[in-house]
Amino acid sequence: MRAVVVGETGGLDALRLSTVPLPESPPGWVRIKVKAFGVNESEVTTRKGESDGEVTYPRVPGIEGVGIVDLAPEGSGLRVGQRVATMMGGMGRSFDGSYAQYVVVPVDQVISFETRLPWDVVGALPEMFQTAYGSLDKGLKLEAGQTVLIRGGTSTVGLSAAAMAKGLGATVIATTRDANRIDELLAMGVDHPIVDNGEIAGKVREIAPDGVDAALELVGCSVLADTLGCVRVYGTVCFTGALAGAWTLPDFSPFLIPTGVRLTSYAGGARDLPARVFQEQLDAIADGRLKAPVAKVYHGLEQVREAHAAIEAGTSPGKHVVLLDNPGRTE
Repeated sequence: MRAVVVGETGGLDALRLSTVPLPESPPGWVRIKVKAFGVNESEVTTRKGESDGEVTYPRVPGIEGVGIVDLAPEGSGLRVGQRVATMMGGMGRSFDGSYAQYVVVPVDQVISFETRLPWDVVGALPEMFQTAYGSLDKGLKLEAGQTVLIRGGTSTVGLSAAAMAKGLGATVIATTRDANRIDELLAMGVDHPIVDNGEIAGKVREIAPDGVDAALELVGCSVLADTLGCVRVYGTVCFTGALAGAWTLPDFSPFLIPTGVRLTSYAGGARDLPARVFQEQLDAIADGRLKAPVAKVYHGLEQVREAHAAIEAGTSPGKHVVLLDNPGRTE
């Protein structure tokens, strides 16, 4: 089969289109014929060699993908030809990922679904839906009637989280650093968009004087103290992302956390996204109740470098998706 392989880390040239053996499916694993996959910041990090020790090389990147079952273990409940999604769980990091015509993953990180949406739309969704839902559910335990702040609201995860939070019946405050993107937040159902200049606690307290019930931190440690200041006593901040690049706090003091405010994090995987929830989101997109934030669709593995370049440029908000013709195995 054909795959994009990173052997030696570096620039865009490190993404090499290669012919590699069709992967075998060990017991308890599923082989998927890839139809589309989203391209993510973490894969840029893997290509550059800046990931943690979990990543080994040579490696086929790709932490998510959608396609059809090509080979499934007996008793798995999956059938050949069934539409499925997979994400995270070490794919593209400790084992080969979705930048290929076929990928092999553990059966328990495969989600089946039914939809008439095109593959390029579905391919944009698994990782961002998993991260958004896991953060709201396991990280924040968000409930109807609560108010949530999404800091980094125009990121793909932020937009998904806003839509999911509205679906739960929450009031949503979301931030953007670009005033020109306020309408984008409003279109996703955000109740109170805020332009983020690095200090938003005052603005948030004007909307929720006692503080919000929950906050999803996607910008990073550089603004974490300010985000903590937006939350009420007994409220929770969930640290999920670091769009600004700051993952750690030098000279961290626990007293950074206001009295009574809870701080947690989310770094879960595919098992945190129930098939029911994924199906509900697909149905909502198909019905026009939810928008899939797709920035651009690329055709074929030959355009993976172009997708990486666009992500690094940061000029096209939304998800970058590679769509495969996938004529089949290279015999």
